[in-house]
Amino acid sequence: MPDNDPRVFFAAERTLLAWVRTALGLIGLGFVVARFGLFLRLVRPSQDGDHGQHLPAVALGVALSLAGAAVAALAAWQHRRFCRTLGPADLPHGYQTQVGPVFGFGVAAAGAVLAIELLL
Repeated sequence: MPDNDPRVFFAAERTLLAWVRTALGLIGLGFVVARFGLFLRLVRPSQDGDHGQHLPAVALGVALSLAGAAVAALAAWQHRRFCRTLGPADLPHGYQTQVGPVFGFGVAAAGAVLAIELLL
């Protein structure tokens, strides 16, 4: 195997993006589950006239969104930590290595904002 092997970095980048994709799926599922409570309320209105949100669906939706945010943040943090262990020969010349983690932290922030929005 050659000394200059950027495949190690690109494998780490693919792993990061797979985790970010998983996080996006969790965040999206959280949104759908939380809004499903609204659908249930429209289909089956309660007899006592309560027009509040369907609490279990909202709680599960917020939990899924926060889990997705945590997955994205942890994946980005782990990727940055791993990239610091690579030598200059393992990094592609002229490649911006910060783009993946910035995107991961951005997805984490979006998931947290969505969870807050679902609570309000």
